[in-house]
Amino acid sequence: MRIGLYPGTFDPVTLGHVDIIQRAMALVDRLVIGVAINRDKGPLFSLEDRVAMVEAECAAITARTGGEIVVHPFENLLIDCARDVGASVIVRGLRAVADFEYEFQMVGMNRALDSSIETVFLMADARRQAIASKLVKEIARLGGDVSKFVTPPVDAALRQRFGTRL
Repeated sequence: MRIGLYPGTFDPVTLGHVDIIQRAMALVDRLVIGVAINRDKGPLFSLEDRVAMVEAECAAITARTGGEIVVHPFENLLIDCARDVGASVIVRGLRAVADFEYEFQMVGMNRALDSSIETVFLMADARRQAIASKLVKEIARLGGDVSKFVTPPVDAALRQRFGTRL
């Protein structure tokens, strides 16, 4: 069984993340979505909220595709998380050249820690390349419309968090 790990903070999960999840499903038998605890980033949503949002989005995907997706919170090294879930592949999404530079360094470090785990990069769909959770949160915080970047439940969660209306 091919197991892939798609890690991130998913704060919040965006349509860009959903796109990568859907396409990663074609590459593996089981996809583990690793929701990073990462206290240094100071997430807007709690770990429980982020896990619940990702689980809801993944339930819709598995209902359509029949694939297997597991949501797994983690706080350890990415490579240790990959080992913990039995992943042989780490899936990463790329939006721009700046993403590649950071990811290139991460791949080198991960390969040094465990050369048996490969990293696969999926380019964001052209319609989704500008979407970044950080920007989505900023737009929502300032009362802007983020409905083009997230699903309706995530949009509602952002509106509730920031006290904004349609």
